[in-house]
Amino acid sequence: MIDEILTIREVAELLKINEKTAYKLALAGEIPGFKVGGSWRFERQEITNWIKRKVEEQRTGSGGA
Repeated sequence: MIDEILTIREVAELLKINEKTAYKLALAGEIPGFKVGGSWRFERQEITNWIKRKVEEQRTGSGGA
């Protein structure tokens, strides 16, 4: 159960995006996350599932940008 909860920095690194971009995506509800106090947290498995869904959407052409 090590590293099951990720910070905004860790999610940004995982997705290979800027931290500001990760924050904007989280704030817009584009990536699954939750706030603890004032800080965003993400479940690793939820992010992994989100990535899989996005890849499948792009393959089938049913997704957005």
